[in-house]
Amino acid sequence: MSETLLHSGFDERKFRDALGAYTTGITIVTCNGPEGPMGITANSFSSLSLDPPLVLWSPAKSSRRHDAFVNASEFAIHIASYDQMDLCSEFSKSAYGPAEVSWEWSDKGCPYINGSSARFMCSKYAKYDGGDHTIIVGLVVDFIHNGEVPLAFSSGKYIRGIS
Repeated sequence: MSETLLHSGFDERKFRDALGAYTTGITIVTCNGPEGPMGITANSFSSLSLDPPLVLWSPAKSSRRHDAFVNASEFAIHIASYDQMDLCSEFSKSAYGPAEVSWEWSDKGCPYINGSSARFMCSKYAKYDGGDHTIIVGLVVDFIHNGEVPLAFSSGKYIRGIS
């Protein structure tokens, strides 16, 4: 999007509403932060490659958590289950989520949570500028998929995904 277009009547609210017509999954991404394990709710997740196994996600540069995630060498991406709606709401507000989060740690020391529909343990592979976001590419080093019904997001609301 060029600067000229944004300053010549481009309606960002209508653009966001139009993007909201695309139903997405919801993830919670976790990493070790400066004060311990932390998470963030994100719907900017996508598979990228099967060989090598790569996924990507994109934190907003305006987020106070941005730098911790961009600088993390390891992170976990959790495809939220429908039962994790409250957990997603909490991580959208606070880096440390609710007090009762039961953190687990991978062999490499990356924090993760249980109960998601799927989880991808990743090593940072690359990062790229993405306008007001940073695109983080992860090399998947391990994953689980347990078949829980996923949580989805459409038109500004959480909805039940299809499993």
